[in-house]
Amino acid sequence: MEGLQKTCLVITIIGAVVWGIIGLFDYNLVEALFGENHSLARIVYSIVGIAGLINIGLLFQHIDMK
Repeated sequence: MEGLQKTCLVITIIGAVVWGIIGLFDYNLVEALFGENHSLARIVYSIVGIAGLINIGLLFQHIDMK
């Protein structure tokens, strides 16, 4: 499970950087990479969202170690 969570953490960090670029520069990197294919962009955003949900476990990881 640790490998999955680390992978999801990397995906979540990349997603946060993309959202930071959108917020700071009003430039959508996902749309720039995949063009006007909205279904592909939705898949990318869904993967980032699922990875973020999986990383909720990191909040409670210190409780499990006792």
